[in-house]
Amino acid sequence: MVAAWLWLLCFLVPQLPLPREETEGQVVLSGDAGVAGEGPFAVDPEAGFLLVTRALDREEQAEYQLQVTLETEDRHVLWGPQPVRVRVKDENDQVPHFSQATYKVQLSRGTRLGVPFFFLEASDGDEPGTANSDLRFHILNQAPAQPASDMFQLEPWLGALALSPEGSASLDKALEGYYQLLVQVKDMGDQASGHQATATIDVSIVENTWVPLDPVHLAENLQVPYPHHIAQVHWNGGNVHYHLESQPQGPFDVDTEGKLYVTQELDREAQAEYLLQVRAQNTHSEDYAEPLELQVVVTDENDNAPVCPPRGPSVSIPELSPPGTKVAKVSAEDADAPRSPNSHVVYQLLSPEPEEPAELRAFELDSSSGSVTLGAAQLQAGQNILLQVLAMDLGGTDGGLSSTCEIPVTITDINDHAPEFTASQIEPVSLPEDAEPGTLVTTLTATDADLEPAFRLMDFAIEAGDEEGTFSLDWEPDSGHVQLRLLKNLSYEAVPSHKLVVVVRNVEELVGPGPGPGATATVTVLVERVVPPPQLDQESYEASVPISTPAGSLLLTVQPSDPLSSPLRFSLVNDSEGWLCIKEISGEVHTARPLQGAQPGDMYTVLIEAQDADEPTLSTSATLVIHFLKALPAPTPTLAPVPSRHLCTPRQDHGVVVSGPREDSDLAGGHGPFSFALGPNPTVQRDWRLRALNVIVCRCNVEGQCMRKVGRMKGMPTKLSAVGILVGTLIAIGATVTQDLDASLPKSPCLKCRGDAHPGFHDNSLFSQNDAATLVAVERTTARFGQLSFNLLYSSGPASVMSLERIPRCSGPAPPSSIVPSVMGNPWAALPTWPRGHTRYVQVDWREKQLVADITSVHLL
Repeated sequence: MVAAWLWLLCFLVPQLPLPREETEGQVVLSGDAGVAGEGPFAVDPEAGFLLVTRALDREEQAEYQLQVTLETEDRHVLWGPQPVRVRVKDENDQVPHFSQATYKVQLSRGTRLGVPFFFLEASDGDEPGTANSDLRFHILNQAPAQPASDMFQLEPWLGALALSPEGSASLDKALEGYYQLLVQVKDMGDQASGHQATATIDVSIVENTWVPLDPVHLAENLQVPYPHHIAQVHWNGGNVHYHLESQPQGPFDVDTEGKLYVTQELDREAQAEYLLQVRAQNTHSEDYAEPLELQVVVTDENDNAPVCPPRGPSVSIPELSPPGTKVAKVSAEDADAPRSPNSHVVYQLLSPEPEEPAELRAFELDSSSGSVTLGAAQLQAGQNILLQVLAMDLGGTDGGLSSTCEIPVTITDINDHAPEFTASQIEPVSLPEDAEPGTLVTTLTATDADLEPAFRLMDFAIEAGDEEGTFSLDWEPDSGHVQLRLLKNLSYEAVPSHKLVVVVRNVEELVGPGPGPGATATVTVLVERVVPPPQLDQESYEASVPISTPAGSLLLTVQPSDPLSSPLRFSLVNDSEGWLCIKEISGEVHTARPLQGAQPGDMYTVLIEAQDADEPTLSTSATLVIHFLKALPAPTPTLAPVPSRHLCTPRQDHGVVVSGPREDSDLAGGHGPFSFALGPNPTVQRDWRLRALNVIVCRCNVEGQCMRKVGRMKGMPTKLSAVGILVGTLIAIGATVTQDLDASLPKSPCLKCRGDAHPGFHDNSLFSQNDAATLVAVERTTARFGQLSFNLLYSSGPASVMSLERIPRCSGPAPPSSIVPSVMGNPWAALPTWPRGHTRYVQVDWREKQLVADITSVHLL
């Protein structure tokens, strides 16, 4: 065994990195093992192996710190030192053992189930934290095996001995004497192999002395040596520790023998009762049984005098108050025990001294309740009186304690005077009709003859002449000055003058006669007429113009912000190039001549001036910024390259359609490409978005798929004649071709919504099967509101027809009804709220080459 162990150690230790070259010298090993030849280690100088020369014992030494050097005979180091650390691997060569061969233990009746009443102690010399020293405890035998064979349970890891469920249920029936338990400790944890040892536990069953305690009465301020013994508890089992808790926290303690003490004087007024809990616990702070409760009652001593309430503000009594009027109530508090003589308080009036007879007394005092009332003697307004009342405990008998309470009393004036204005008529005040709200009109002053400040508080109101709420009053509660201010804008045309009646009243209820004629004041306000300067519908204007735009082209129209305002006369200022002109009456801005010299990307700024036609001295101005664009490209006969879909016919939906060429080669020409733009206004580009979609009109089967290519529908006019017929049809029935472009549509070749068919639509469609069309979706990208316009421009050939209509979405609740245009009247009504990110489609009718809507600008170039 020893030879095999030595061989294993030699095999496991590494080869030392000695020098390879021929070097004369000797290997020296030093460290914990001493010099070479004396310790359990040696070095093979030829092979460089570290050798073990004898058996190692981990329990004797678990680790060795060595170092190897190559030295000459005169101890000169040629190589090294090289540190080497050797750890000795543990073997299970130690047998566990108990701290005692026999243990004597007492078990009290009443011990709770599962609470350990004894802890075994055992140790193992092998390396801690390994299986070699991992101990397990077990009960091998119980004698006698009555009334149950398993009266006890032993926790295997901690060696904690406790009653089992059977033992707890039958402990009161257990035999007198003791139980003998044979217990075992084994290493290697739960493995079957390992070393083991046994011991004996003699468990004596003793009577339960853990009994309830009677309440303890302790006098406050008790003059005895402290700590003072007050009670005793005892747990009859062994290995007990007592623990005391007090609710609330109090000066109590318990010693190791279970004696309870009070450690200092008690104060009943601070705490009248304490509830103590005493616990009997094992070494792991686990309760053997339920804690015992001890009630400590602190008895009272007459050590507290009556305490008067803090002296408060003066009590105000109105003059001429009748006898018996309550003045105050003295309520002194005595901290001694309630409903005892020590806290029985009575009262006596000290000042002013009671007069005789009773008709001369100004105050009366109830000695039991402490209530003070007015006597028969009259008191004058403005008097300040200090009442002094003596409060005595023990019912006023000798030996009691007392205190003097004070109550200040003031005789106050009554509110018998109404406030009045210093002037009941105010000189007329003139205000221009453009005066800002908040403008001060005038200041009124009122006075009150009462002395009490509370009775001089006034409240003001406009009693007459301000039915529209044009004026307001502003005042401080404790001031007699009130400011009349303008609350709304004035209008000379509506009301040229105002006659206001202002009334003043007491805040407090008035005693005596009511207000007189001086309680009102009349103010006349004359409104002066003011003519406002004209206002334009925009603060500034912008337009984007291709440099190829011919002379006479309409760019935009400048309009007043109020259509009902006076007419304006328009003119241009600083048009240095002479490119523009403006119509004096209509405000239409046109190109005056070709834009020669203008370059794409340039900007041209002029000033638009507008004068009031009736009042030439009133004028306003706004800037107009022209953005020059590239010349328009030559028209081509194809539709713009946008994503394609199919549109079913007969059509049952409605949306935005721009007509395009059919597949008929003879009708394909004459139409330019369609492009859609929002215009140069940054606000429009930020708030709106356009999307275009090419569609093919076809007939769909029940699954929504295009069935086949067919010829022109019977009775359908040619493409060249469709324009005139379509315009007439739109005027007559307002028919529209619709399609929902929302991203939530089903991805089928034939797009189809579930909305109701348009009222003016029928099977004789405006477009035949296989016609090409371009749909435009206008989408609101912000939550703002506004009204803009569409403009339709075309380069050559017949004008393409555009029809836009707000339509229902393909899913979700039904939206508001579509807006159906009217050619003869105004086709636009107020749209409901347009949420951000929601697409709506608006129907537009043909109006002399211009489409008017309330969304943005769309150009067909």
